[in-house]
Amino acid sequence: MSDRMVQHGGPDGGAAIHWDFSTNANPLPLPDALVQALNAADRRRYPDPGYAALREQLAGRWGCRAGDVHVTAGSAEAIRRLTLAARLQGVHQVWVPEPGYGDYRAAAEALGMTVRGWRTEAELRAALERHGSLTEPVLCWLCDPNNPTGDSLSTDTVQALVAALDAGARLTVALDRAYSPLRLRGEDPVVSRCAVRFWQLWSPNKALGVTGVRAGAMQAPSLPAGLVTASWHAEVARSVGLLAPSWVLSAEGVALLQAWHTEPVQNWLADARLTLAEWAAMQRAMLTARGWHCAPSDTPFFMATPPWLHHRGPEPTGLDRSLQLDVRLRARGIRLREATSFGLPGVFRLSAQAPVAQRVLLDALGHWRPGPQEGLPHHDQERST
Repeated sequence: MSDRMVQHGGPDGGAAIHWDFSTNANPLPLPDALVQALNAADRRRYPDPGYAALREQLAGRWGCRAGDVHVTAGSAEAIRRLTLAARLQGVHQVWVPEPGYGDYRAAAEALGMTVRGWRTEAELRAALERHGSLTEPVLCWLCDPNNPTGDSLSTDTVQALVAALDAGARLTVALDRAYSPLRLRGEDPVVSRCAVRFWQLWSPNKALGVTGVRAGAMQAPSLPAGLVTASWHAEVARSVGLLAPSWVLSAEGVALLQAWHTEPVQNWLADARLTLAEWAAMQRAMLTARGWHCAPSDTPFFMATPPWLHHRGPEPTGLDRSLQLDVRLRARGIRLREATSFGLPGVFRLSAQAPVAQRVLLDALGHWRPGPQEGLPHHDQERST
């Protein structure tokens, strides 16, 4: 078990951040309909402890039973709760994507579970084949589109996981869909059809630009009738319900989830994706012109490799230069997301920001020169988000 902290983008306890490329939250101003909904939230009273109306609303949207909807205090709380529920039902092994959201690993290691990372989908499919019928229960985490890369799952991987579940594997598949509303290339039809076999975790606060409101929901899987492992899967779902804290969702959280699928908010989000796609293209072009390599991504965030990363000459090395850049720009109120804790040292995950922010970054890159290595950060965090 590790006691190291998980590293995140966004506020870091330091000086004010004026230009934040480190968080994946939508940077556009909030839609009026959402602002009105949040302002109207009744903070003087407890929400309904069963969240009946909200669960019915989400179930109607997702085409499932209200009993299959579990409200959460955002993805981080959902990850911890689902991992604990799986552990209570005998799961000792967890599979996580690498690079991937750090809370998957952190939640499992906090419970003494064995964590195995998979770096490619081929590795994940090979793991499924090696385990055969998966007599040893496994919790498998997916993120689509993935954080930090913005990659989407393939048809082959989704179908392999569905086949294993339908064959009766003691496999809990958890699909983190936090970034589905920010997908810039359209919904993956394979995931849409087959995701009902998986636990689906939703937290729209990133897409709606209100990460300070911790709100989300999980949809339990729908598995074939008569499945030999049906009772085991049902116990996992039952544990998820029993482990929820009382009033896990605040009044503002209820308001956020209720407003999420309304027409004004969805129209705003559709327009926001167009704007973010334009900003992402501008930002990629700006960095590419300076010799950076920007990896493909289905989202407004992407991995960017600076031109000096593979430098092998005298000090400073490529990694040192990236760490120096991270520190120097942070001192100027510009926050990047250096990816050492993702297992990608010296690379940056950058979110698309407004043109004015891009100009500030371009100016800072143009004036920066590597210097003495004082003040380099100590990357002792184990995993990141």
